[in-house]
Amino acid sequence: MTARWKPVAWAAGAALLVAIIGGGVTDTGPWYQALEKPWFQPPDWLFAPAWTLIYALTAMAGVTSWRAAPPGAQRDWLLVAFAANGFLNVLWSLLFFGLRRPDWALIEVVFLFLSVASLIWLAGRHAPVARWLLLPYLLWVGFAGVLNLAVVRLNAAF
Repeated sequence: MTARWKPVAWAAGAALLVAIIGGGVTDTGPWYQALEKPWFQPPDWLFAPAWTLIYALTAMAGVTSWRAAPPGAQRDWLLVAFAANGFLNVLWSLLFFGLRRPDWALIEVVFLFLSVASLIWLAGRHAPVARWLLLPYLLWVGFAGVLNLAVVRLNAAF
């Protein structure tokens, strides 16, 4: 594999890994179906394509900003920021679906939102287009936070 394609392969692999682990801890079975959800909740079928697009755009932003950053510490910080974001992404799914604690997930979604905002700032410093590639992720996580809050309010204490 040429050096040009290595960052693409790594970013795609990392995005796929986050998607697989996150999907593995997401249980939309009877417990989730029994939750009262807000009127503005999108249909369940929309979440998979939305996340697929977000993961693809995030990987593109990662590659674009990594290539534009000077070698050394700045690239290392980009990798740390994207890895931390991937961890927080999976953690939200684990808290909400795996542990069935939307209340804990509501706290964690703040950190996930801030991590996406940090990615926009950090990646955008090196590649301004990365800001635009990450904006749908920020908007989706913000919307997910609003949905999460509504689920906590509409359902009994967890």
